[in-house]
Amino acid sequence: MADCEPNPHQFMDLRVPEYAYMFGFLQADGHLAKGAGQKGKLTVEINARDVDLLREFQKLTPYYSSITERTRSTNFSETHTSAVWSLCSLEARTRLNELGLPYGRKSTTIAPPQVEHSARDYLRGLIDADGSVGFTGKGFPFVALTTASTAIATQLCDYAKEVTGAERVLTRNARDSIYNAYYAMEPAQRLAAHLYYPGCLSLARKRTAADSLAAWTRPAGMRAEYTRRRWSEQEDRILLELNSPTAAADELGRTVQSCNLRLWRLRTGQTPLPSEQ
Repeated sequence: MADCEPNPHQFMDLRVPEYAYMFGFLQADGHLAKGAGQKGKLTVEINARDVDLLREFQKLTPYYSSITERTRSTNFSETHTSAVWSLCSLEARTRLNELGLPYGRKSTTIAPPQVEHSARDYLRGLIDADGSVGFTGKGFPFVALTTASTAIATQLCDYAKEVTGAERVLTRNARDSIYNAYYAMEPAQRLAAHLYYPGCLSLARKRTAADSLAAWTRPAGMRAEYTRRRWSEQEDRILLELNSPTAAADELGRTVQSCNLRLWRLRTGQTPLPSEQ
């Protein structure tokens, strides 16, 4: 948890892991509503079994907030008990809105924050709220995130590629136009271990599920996992000198797509430039 008591000046400093996680969770599972004048409310409603997470949010928030429970009938069960965290502070709502939590419906409009933030913790917040971690019916480990936001899906896929080596092509499904970023077997193990590190703020049940993935081993006789070919500094120099993904692909024996993505990362500073010889 946070090293010290939160205060209004550091509230939602997304460089702090706990706030980065909290913001990701709020973007996916929170609702910011406007009222008359300057009135309004942020609410987060989750299963009552996960109420401890809302208590952590309450501790991290230096403004008055409340947690209540409600029981109602749903399509899935006769009764369902949920926990609701409510925050009305205008100052807090303004800060969240400025960072990228819109008022009203938000599924397609949310995007990663434009300020410096802890991406690992932010993405874990999104997955805790709108994703899944566990084992398939066949016993294979997986990590998945469903989102309607192109920007969110892109950040996860780019980040996961750096962590796991697994590349995903983003496409919306035909039924409801949603992205499903899905990782299975060793990539899922690596991603879960990276995102759910010891002591991180997270849903306890998903942290337990993430920890359980580590015990899986590939069955005998199953085809071996594809091994990613890492980029060397010399290859980066050639790519930058040629300044053409197509020409570099021929020179380096890589795909045009791989060269294009690597060149973009070098140009945008997401990957350090090679040292001068």
